[in-house]
Amino acid sequence: MAAPSFLGWDFSTQQLKVIAIDEHLRVIYEDNVNFDKDLPEFKTQGGAHVHGDRLTVTSPVLMWVKALDMILEKMKSSGFNFSQVRALSGAGQQHGSVYWKKGSIQILKNASPKLPLHQALKACFAISDSPIWMDSSTASQCSALENAVGGAQRLANITGSRAYERFTGNQIAKIYNQNPEVYAQTERISLVSSFAASLFLGAYAPIDYSDGSGMNLLQIWDKSWSASCLDACAPELVEKLGNPVPSHSVLGSISPYYIQRYGFSPDCKIVAFTGDNPASLAGMRLEEGDIAISLGTSDTLFLWIREPTPALEGHILCNPVDSQTYMALLCFKNGSLMRERIRNECASGSWDEFSKALSSTVAGNNGNLGFYFDVMEITPEAVGVHRFNSDNQKVLNFPKEVEIRALIEGQFMAKRIHAEKLGYKVMPQTRILATGGASHNKKILQVLSDVFNAPVYTIDTANSACLGSAYRAIHGLVAETNVPLADVVKLAPEPRLAVTPTAGAEELSVAADESMPSGRIQYSQVFGILLILGISAYLKVKLVLFWATYIKQDKWSLLLTAPFLPVFLPTKDLLSWALQCYPIPLTTTCRRP
Repeated sequence: MAAPSFLGWDFSTQQLKVIAIDEHLRVIYEDNVNFDKDLPEFKTQGGAHVHGDRLTVTSPVLMWVKALDMILEKMKSSGFNFSQVRALSGAGQQHGSVYWKKGSIQILKNASPKLPLHQALKACFAISDSPIWMDSSTASQCSALENAVGGAQRLANITGSRAYERFTGNQIAKIYNQNPEVYAQTERISLVSSFAASLFLGAYAPIDYSDGSGMNLLQIWDKSWSASCLDACAPELVEKLGNPVPSHSVLGSISPYYIQRYGFSPDCKIVAFTGDNPASLAGMRLEEGDIAISLGTSDTLFLWIREPTPALEGHILCNPVDSQTYMALLCFKNGSLMRERIRNECASGSWDEFSKALSSTVAGNNGNLGFYFDVMEITPEAVGVHRFNSDNQKVLNFPKEVEIRALIEGQFMAKRIHAEKLGYKVMPQTRILATGGASHNKKILQVLSDVFNAPVYTIDTANSACLGSAYRAIHGLVAETNVPLADVVKLAPEPRLAVTPTAGAEELSVAADESMPSGRIQYSQVFGILLILGISAYLKVKLVLFWATYIKQDKWSLLLTAPFLPVFLPTKDLLSWALQCYPIPLTTTCRRP
């Protein structure tokens, strides 16, 4: 008898991917359909349609359905044994939404196995092109939502994030405002993830807690829809969304359509689908205290947090594999392209020379510090290159080796400080899992290890969302018995240890949960002090906000820097204005709204 298998799906922006694994977690099949190349009739670029205003970005719903038809037919032609699939789960690009027309549930439930699914469902969608995460056309809806609940921070306290234009609640509000007749025709609103699960279930699949956290609608603490947020977006929204469910939920058995058309077993279970980022957390097998850093074109942090502190930057989501904890997501635009520019200018375009420069300078860079933002940064909202020397003076340039270390240390210090603002704590068992192009450079990883004072491991995360979905399919079958994902995936390949902190690194690392009882100046204090000393003399009003964004959130940092303010601030009202924009709490006690 053939061994049981488990499927993981990823409905991503540019392609649909599938992975099959066996009970030993070995990959036994993988394939993909590229939307632009394999489905040219939908005329997408990068899997999307960018509209004339350059703000509205959508993807055709039937393209996703036809891609599923295509990949299942490819699997069938290859001889894949569908009858041995015990469970499947999947991921979808976050924030995108699908609008099912009234009466579609019956068509979905009774789809004929003689027809490809995209033909059976061609009249089921009130909106043929779904808004996706790349859309940025809902600025007015974002403002309205924040105002309705009492401000951006209040919204973050409720839902885990301030209002973002790509978030689903604001997209729904736009559709209701601009196309009320379309909204009235809609009987169910799905995320891309729950839409994909619905295709396999033959019924409307519920939204899971984790992907639901990226909508500006879910109360992340109680894991229920926020009435005030729903009311601010559109009427009768709770009926159209359905009740959210734990991310490990078994939703039911596979639709008869797949049993008859492809030979799936009637016992094959559908585990709730989730967002691509939460699925990647499962694929990278993060555990409590771990942090994953993707060092790519943009740098992204995934954090496992037990007691989050929502902020105006970053996102708090419900954890997809542990319903009692949370995950945080931080994105930084100035990643590999910024590193490559400094490499080209200071190391003759050579990573070897870049690494030698890092080796030739000491941790802490003798007090020299830099902020490098070639493009407008997300976290914080700032642009430009700003250098401060050990005398707290802004300078136009550094020696090449100092420039290189200032860049790398500054990037990683910012990541840790912002992670700790969201409630992340470095623990004795903390591991940093690094992936992406820069994770191949051990000298860069050594700086990362020193800044976080934790060992760095490298991990292959190709198709991590897809693989994480396959892991979650297995986990869903046993999650109700409180078996953790870590036990389910213990046979998977372990991450590879790359570097450990150098001796004394703890004296240079950020201390998010400790004040400064001794005279030791730590990374976060140096970061805040140097920045505030140079702000108003050289960078005018904009960089005052840097201090409010970056400084460590405790009273010692505030007291330490406050005496210098009268010397450097051009007006007595400038600081209070900055603090109104970015308030700094003197305590970190209240985490719930």
